[in-house]
Formats: sequence, structure tokens, C-alpha cells
Amino acid sequence: MSERVLSEVSGRIAADREDGFVASYRALITAELPAGLLRTELLRGPDRHWRVQSLWRDIGALEAVRADPKMAAAPRLFREAGTEPDLAVFLLTAQAGGAG
Repeated sequence: MSERVLSEVSGRIAADREDGFVASYRALITAELPAGLLRTELLRGPDRHWRVQSLWRDIGALEAVRADPKMAAAPRLFREAGTEPDLAVFLLTAQAGGAG
């Protein structure tokens, strides 16, 4: 079995852009999701810090999406909301519960 991968795209969103940012994310997840995407979630933290975490079947699925600018939706959402996102990738090495 190949190793699952978690991508994280994060940044601060101005208060006057938060509602539009959330609406854009919700619209995005109602469309057809990319192959290999197992789960995605939008998280809000302190000081208007937002993050999109996505669990992928394997690194190949993530790389396929990132290779196509039209498919790399999470970074685009942050840029459209006026911020350059931070990007990180983590290999899932242990888990509990039903994460797929």
C-alpha cells in the first residue's frame, strides 16, 4: 500500500474577505474533486489564520494536481482572497480512527 500524504495550504485572510473565501471553498468542494483526494477540510484558527488540509491517496495523486494550475485549487483560493499561501506536505506515518 502506498503512503498517504497530507497537504496543507495556509495563510491569513483579511476580515473583509473571509466570507467570500469560505463561500469559494464551499463551491469548490461541491464540484468534482480530483482523483486520489480522500478528504479535505477548511480550518480557521486565531488571528484570521486559515488552512486547507487535504488527505491524498499517495504523493502521485497530489503531484498530478499540483502540476496543473487549474487543478491546484487551494493555493488559488488564498491568492484570490489576497494572500500568498504557505504550502507544506506531510507523509502520514501513523494514525488512529477512520481516516481512510
